[in-house]
Amino acid sequence: MSYTIALNFEDGVTRFIGCKEGETVLDAAYRQKVNLPMDCSDGVCGTCKGLCEKGEFDLGDEYLDDALSDEEAADGLVLTCQMVPSSDCVIQVPVASALCKTAVGKVEGTVAMVEPLSEDSIELAIDLDEGAELAFLPGQYIHIDVPGTGEHRSYSFSSRPGDSRATFLIRNVPDGLMSGYLTDRCQPGERLSLTGPMGSFYLREITRPVLMLAGGTGLAPFLSMLEHLSRKREEGQGCEQPIHLIYGVNKDDHLVKTDVLDAFQEQLPSFSYTTVVADEASEHPRKGYVTHHMDAEVLHDGDVDVYLCGPPPMVDAVLKHFDTQGIAPQSFHYEKFTPNQASEEAA
Repeated sequence: MSYTIALNFEDGVTRFIGCKEGETVLDAAYRQKVNLPMDCSDGVCGTCKGLCEKGEFDLGDEYLDDALSDEEAADGLVLTCQMVPSSDCVIQVPVASALCKTAVGKVEGTVAMVEPLSEDSIELAIDLDEGAELAFLPGQYIHIDVPGTGEHRSYSFSSRPGDSRATFLIRNVPDGLMSGYLTDRCQPGERLSLTGPMGSFYLREITRPVLMLAGGTGLAPFLSMLEHLSRKREEGQGCEQPIHLIYGVNKDDHLVKTDVLDAFQEQLPSFSYTTVVADEASEHPRKGYVTHHMDAEVLHDGDVDVYLCGPPPMVDAVLKHFDTQGIAPQSFHYEKFTPNQASEEAA
């Protein structure tokens, strides 16, 4: 038996490794040429300390308290030289990936579809090459090279991990580098290179109610998360905690993928969503911004995990709203994006 271990480095790079039954994470990493920090490998120095965010494991009792205290272990900190997984795990590694001599993954694929969804958004689908390995955590993003430019743009997956077809929602930016390529030149069958995955914005283990806040094409990572949850339910691992999405856009015709969201409501009994349109001339029943529609029932008196993805003004507005209203969620993960640069994240 083998378990999949996601190693999330502090520079945003994620590397997936396989860990054999009975094998420590440190040994598995070295076997796959990922040099995690270590000095002693005996549970004495604490150099290999990281944070396990998800998964089951055994640390044994062979390490010293000076290397890992009981309080640290209770908070999820681990020593990778002692950690023996008994399930898939996600581990935060507090160093840059370059220091561990691990490279960002790169895969190739073929454009399967380019479809305008509205004046504001484009859907891109890429069929990955057979045998290409592109593991990622639901919510993460990847760099896509723009052919003929020597540059890339960063986009969150809207597809679920493990699919052979990767999909993305891309904002249609006037005179944008990727937008121009997709609208003017891109044709099905063209080849694209992808580098990643990256990012600390991803779905954690759900242990309490979840509130998702999406702005425009910031809907993409939530589609990936919901795809993941739908598959888990099919496998008999359904989530009973309430999950609510508030999806805000500027204009009525910027609302996309609502049919998919409707399908998720059928597939996931605990999931619900509402839409909000900022345009004052709209006849939409809910006008304004997402901050105007965060009712008490979706905040659960702060006993909620909040995920937020959208353009910087929206992210800043939500942060200010939480501060002025004295709202302190149990956990708050956000990602803000701009058209011409990689995302900015916090967790």
